[in-house]
Amino acid sequence: MQHFPLFADLHGRTVLVVGAGVVADRKISLLLSAGAQVVVGAHAAHPQVQARALAGQIELRLAPFDPAWLDEAWLVIAATNDRALNQRIAQAAQARRLFCNVVDDAALSSAQVPAIVDRAPLTIAISSGGSAPVIARRLRERIETLLEPALGPLASLARHKRQAIRQARPQLRARRAFYDWLMDGPVLGALRRGQHQEAEAALDQALAQDTQAPVGKVLLVGAGPGDPGLLTLRGLRALNEADVILSDRLVSPEVLALARRDAQVLDVGKAIGGPHEDTQARIHALMVHHARQGRCVVRLKGGDPLVFGRGGEELQYLQRHGIAYEVVPGITAALACGAYAGIPLTHRDHAQSLTLATAHRRASTTKSIVLSPVTRNHPVAPDSSLDTIEEVTTTGDGHTRVYYMGIGRLPSLCQQLLNDGLTATTPCAIVENGSRSNQRVLHATLQTLATQAQAQAIASPALIIVGEVSRLGAQLHWFGQTLGLKTLDLQPPQQQLDNQPYSLQA
Repeated sequence: MQHFPLFADLHGRTVLVVGAGVVADRKISLLLSAGAQVVVGAHAAHPQVQARALAGQIELRLAPFDPAWLDEAWLVIAATNDRALNQRIAQAAQARRLFCNVVDDAALSSAQVPAIVDRAPLTIAISSGGSAPVIARRLRERIETLLEPALGPLASLARHKRQAIRQARPQLRARRAFYDWLMDGPVLGALRRGQHQEAEAALDQALAQDTQAPVGKVLLVGAGPGDPGLLTLRGLRALNEADVILSDRLVSPEVLALARRDAQVLDVGKAIGGPHEDTQARIHALMVHHARQGRCVVRLKGGDPLVFGRGGEELQYLQRHGIAYEVVPGITAALACGAYAGIPLTHRDHAQSLTLATAHRRASTTKSIVLSPVTRNHPVAPDSSLDTIEEVTTTGDGHTRVYYMGIGRLPSLCQQLLNDGLTATTPCAIVENGSRSNQRVLHATLQTLATQAQAQAIASPALIIVGEVSRLGAQLHWFGQTLGLKTLDLQPPQQQLDNQPYSLQA
């Protein structure tokens, strides 16, 4: 964050605007709407600025800039077309520790005037820090269409009733639920119709109703692989519903930044090589403790909460202790890392089945998830079952293996796969920090994977992909840095179907 967002109360406070042209008048209009006492200084003034002065809206000083004008100001706006003069104004403001906005000159400004969505008293400001004001204005246009005008009166009514709401709903969760009801219920509907008295009556009636003490619950939420854009909408809502967040080590800071600002965030990540059982017992105890206090607890886990984590054990523990829970799936690392590395985990020419495994277990004991064991030249008979269809592949063994948590066991994993019959030239890839800004993808063979990973200092979190499809990543990569193999001899066999002409008929 390059600029700290701040909403200033300018009501009754003096703001100096140097310059009196069309651009200055736009700033004057904004300042007047905020209740500021506006003093304008310039050699000459635009007729519209002169009209404001004649109407008593502003004080107009037709004179050269005088640094003494700043002595009474809380904020300074430099809106002249003379950059040297703007620089003098900015320096004079800095000497007095006053914030100064120089219009269209971010380098000279110590404060920015944002693009504004006004639903007073609700105000939304969008700023690009002066680097791209047009983008900020376009975003404002989009937000304007999302926020209905009735939100302003709703915010005013909520402010008027704030103390009554706090008294009637002393517990935080119950109070938040009441504000959610205000947004979604009949109060906003009445305000849309312009029926303010009806809206206030509905609010008062709801406050008078007795409410039960809030019942706590736990939301087991998958945070995805790291890119906050891959968090689900339900996951985002859960983060904004949470009173307490129990976060894993692999959850990215960008995802945590989306949570409610007043939520209590507890880091319960398991350190590599640390006492996992003790940490898990603490997680169990924290979930139950906070839920029994009536809080909404989000157990935030990297990837998907029920894939190679201990989410199932946590649900069993909650069930045994009578705690309500929900599960919010997340994008598991295998799917995200494959996609961001340009590696299709299944491909009709190279892989018709997929194993997701943890390297904490022997490769030969893992179970496969058979996604599609049928090639396009071997259609399924209507009464066939997946278990009876023979896998047919054109390259390799037609199988993709994806290993979680395998970097610390990489040499032994590679050796086990060789012992299980894979060839030394089997293509492999490691995706480090998948989907994050520092993603790296290492391409190698099964024989060289461990040594190349050590040479490149590959570290956790990282995912290992073994199989012919990993070759495609060297050709199809689109995100992050690619290491190792750059050119691969991969020519997919041409099926007869590809050679048939296609025709489009109306």
